[in-house]
Amino acid sequence: MSAAGPSQGANRAPSASVPHPGVRRVGVAALAEYMDRVDVRSPAEFADDHVPSATNHPVLDNAERARIGTLYASSPFAARRLGAAIVARNIASMIETAFAERPREWRPLVYCWRGGQRSRALTRAYRRHVVVELTRVPQRFGYIVICGLTGSGKSRLLAALTEAGAQTLDLEGIARHRGSLLGDLPGEPQPSQKSFESQLVDALGRLDPSRPVYVESESRRIGSVQMPDALLAAMRAGRALTLRTPLDRRVALLKDEYAHFLADPALLGACLRPLTVLHGRATIARWEAMAAAADWDPLVAGLLEAHYDPTYARSLERNFPAASSSRVVEAGEVTPAAFAALALEVRALFEADEPIASP
Repeated sequence: MSAAGPSQGANRAPSASVPHPGVRRVGVAALAEYMDRVDVRSPAEFADDHVPSATNHPVLDNAERARIGTLYASSPFAARRLGAAIVARNIASMIETAFAERPREWRPLVYCWRGGQRSRALTRAYRRHVVVELTRVPQRFGYIVICGLTGSGKSRLLAALTEAGAQTLDLEGIARHRGSLLGDLPGEPQPSQKSFESQLVDALGRLDPSRPVYVESESRRIGSVQMPDALLAAMRAGRALTLRTPLDRRVALLKDEYAHFLADPALLGACLRPLTVLHGRATIARWEAMAAAADWDPLVAGLLEAHYDPTYARSLERNFPAASSSRVVEAGEVTPAAFAALALEVRALFEADEPIASP
């Protein structure tokens, strides 16, 4: 990675570690020194994984990168010549647009992870850093795991706790998935496993080990991404809180959060078909007919009672047995004001105790 800044030591000849006056090589350990992080790889590479908080300003877009790669197979020289011309044009465009208002003192961290031994070494070093951090950092914290049946409002309580000043870890937010069969977020693809882990390391690095961390109960997988073993083990060793919400309020909450299915009953039907092996064709057909007729309240209640509640109960018993003897809070309503008040109640329950973790 290279950090660019105002020219320093301009009278010295560039060396292997200083490729240009005002530019220096930095390693993974120096990331925290640079708030502005510029990833110049293609959008596809950026989507697969990137340094947290980086912005993507590619010197080659996906199509250009593919074109250069194809040409390189037949003529490396021609590929380098064409690549240099495209890169120069793209950099010029960045300077004239995205970076036009940056001051002379701007010191961004610019990285590509491609094109040479140093870049390949950085790729390996950064990935090793993430993997190692995920084996040790989760154990630094004491967790309060919010348990509750589907639709009870765990995510809303977590958000209210954040607003109330509590320390939280939003795993479903990082995974961009609600953690169930119907949990895909419309228009928001999940991150790759590597990207999920990079973002998770960044989120954990912002937490204070002297304070409790509130987190939702999760199974090993959240959609297509997998929870790190050390984090899951640390959460299972934490304290549990059970959120109870009346069935009719759970139905109302789920109708609000999954409104895209109400607008597209056929999509809901397609998503329910994998449950055929568990509930049979007749039951799935009945649920699809209820969706087509917009008979939402009994459909949602039926899905909860026949599938989601038993499934969650089994998962909770397997993953968080402490929930059986946990403290319980009641959500009589599912309004923002109700969750705000509940967040204060939860903080009073848990944070009046002695600190539950130490650095």
